[in-house]
Amino acid sequence: MATTWRVGVDIGGTFTDIVLLGSDGAVHTRKISSSVDDYARAIVDGLAALFAETGIAGHAIAEVRHGTTVASNAILEHKGARTGLVTTRGFRDVLEIRTLRMPRLYDIAWEKPPPLVERRLRRVVDERIDARGRVERPLDPMEAEAVVRGLLDEGIEAIAICLLHAYANPAHETLLADIVRRLAPDLPLSVSSEVLPEIKEYERTSTTVINAYVMPVVARYLRRLRSGLDRAGVPARLSLMQSNGGLMAAEGAAARPMHIIESGPAGGVIGAQALARIHGLSDIITFDMGGTTAKAATIEGGVVARAAEYSVGAGIMVGSRLLTGAGYLLKVPAIDLAEVGAGGGSLVRVDAAGALKVGPESAGAVPGPVCYDSGGTEPTITDANVILGYLNPCHLVGGAVRLNADKARAVFERRVAAPLGLELARAAHGAHLIAASNMIRAIRAVSSERGRDPRRFALFAFGGNGPLFACGMAEALGMRRVIVPPSPGLFSSFGLLYAETEHHYARSFRCLTRALDLAALNEAWNALAGQALQQLAAEGFRGDAVRLERTAALHYHGQSFELAVPAPDGRIDAAGVRALEEAFGVEHERTYGHRAGADEPVELVSIQVVGRGIRRDFTPPERTSTCSREAAIPPRHAYFGPAIGWIETPVLRRGDLAQGADGPLIVEEYDATCLVLPGWRARIDEGGNIVIDR
Repeated sequence: MATTWRVGVDIGGTFTDIVLLGSDGAVHTRKISSSVDDYARAIVDGLAALFAETGIAGHAIAEVRHGTTVASNAILEHKGARTGLVTTRGFRDVLEIRTLRMPRLYDIAWEKPPPLVERRLRRVVDERIDARGRVERPLDPMEAEAVVRGLLDEGIEAIAICLLHAYANPAHETLLADIVRRLAPDLPLSVSSEVLPEIKEYERTSTTVINAYVMPVVARYLRRLRSGLDRAGVPARLSLMQSNGGLMAAEGAAARPMHIIESGPAGGVIGAQALARIHGLSDIITFDMGGTTAKAATIEGGVVARAAEYSVGAGIMVGSRLLTGAGYLLKVPAIDLAEVGAGGGSLVRVDAAGALKVGPESAGAVPGPVCYDSGGTEPTITDANVILGYLNPCHLVGGAVRLNADKARAVFERRVAAPLGLELARAAHGAHLIAASNMIRAIRAVSSERGRDPRRFALFAFGGNGPLFACGMAEALGMRRVIVPPSPGLFSSFGLLYAETEHHYARSFRCLTRALDLAALNEAWNALAGQALQQLAAEGFRGDAVRLERTAALHYHGQSFELAVPAPDGRIDAAGVRALEEAFGVEHERTYGHRAGADEPVELVSIQVVGRGIRRDFTPPERTSTCSREAAIPPRHAYFGPAIGWIETPVLRRGDLAQGADGPLIVEEYDATCLVLPGWRARIDEGGNIVIDR
């Protein structure tokens, strides 16, 4: 039978990574510089190069799976659509008032990010629905039409509708949406009762606005990508990775782009979950370091930790931590990631006080680190790693990128070592350690700050720079095992191939558990399940190809934040409610270190259903065979700090670890370099992963 292929494509700030995985387990990869003016171009060019190299025809591609930063970049760079907002009178400034929370409590100079909708494009209608869905003031259709016409006269490119308590009764929003569709049928429209029928006005407004703000940007990008794939002879279906780790069809992503804002980082986490499950690992912390950022997430008991909301552009992304308020809030399920501005391109500088600083600014893909010899003038972490002997100047991306080590040494000496009065190697090593300490913040944010001890987890490292820093970070955290998967530098793309189609549905259902109307609760859950089944059926998933999971968000009565716990299958009765209360109590104690007594009332806040579609036509193999581009590499001198100094260090290929080897050593591959420190031992397991133990 002819081999069929799946394509995983991940866009990073520096490189675009492409992986072709065949039904026979064969893997072909390509790393290409991101085309920041048109990200789709790099994808099409990279695929064309792979086709020419391998002889694979475009019609043999069954599916293209894609993780993209297009939507998040539009928000961070304020390059989204000119958006109008219609809301209830008195709530025009919700986007600016926010939740009165600040990320840094005592920083009086901190300023909120500017709203994505300027004030004059935020219009109000004189209507009112109460929290139980009862109409207090009807919406005047003539006033509603005048407000919509006023926004259209301003030349808006998208419109968001978010009225007070529309989650309880969407009638007024529906009337407004009908008017918009009649007056401007092609205008991108985001309606809160359709995209997020949940309580909390700022969260609902912010999410609805973000969805509208990026709709035209994402739709244009997907059209360009689809057109480019068609020209390249790849008529395969196109699926997008969601922030929650599931796939959705490109058409769905264009209509609800709020689900793909953090699309890029999710692929690697899902791939790590799949490989960990195959090899019997239940507790891992994923660490993904690329050229501009580093990200961490936890997988506990084989389950990916997810947050109910997150902020875009908040610096370190810390899910549902108490100190929130930065960035733009999205109340959609997402993999619970912590992110810091630390990558191979992070700039290294000496500040006015004479202290060494790393990041968060980055040299990016253009001009890149100084050693790239593409016009960069500021020293970076990649330059430091070249100086330290960790990176081979002739080997990056299999030799496709040649590094100018002399330029790196010269700029580091002039801009870092001389001002600090240090020898060059010590200055570069100091920058390496500071970058590692910055990234340790991300790991602590998803472990110890969540009540989890990182020492009982294995560190699963990938990304172009993750394996280079993983041993040092694990040592600092007291972790005793590091795992580096095959194709680590392209693993976010590889992970896309393990993802499943997934849709999340939620609605507010606020009531004390002791006073629940069980008939109403079961009816509400069944309605969400019906939505999931309908959407999955439209995408070709029926019968045993469908999986439904239910969760509930609860808190103690009077708390501001809730915790999500799994809900029992089937009809919920009194015993099911008690099971929910107990699950909540256990999670509360694990997260916060305590739980209330049995008399403390528990409140149900919202219910959720996750619908998954399981593809039977393609199962990623447990072991892959990557086509090697490696040749024998001589040892070289590497620096391991002032206590050890320079050591002639073996440089190996992954296959050389079949019998195991003691550090220090360096493993060089096409897409990444792995550094094994003294005192650690590396081996390759049956799945092709590098396992490093201390």
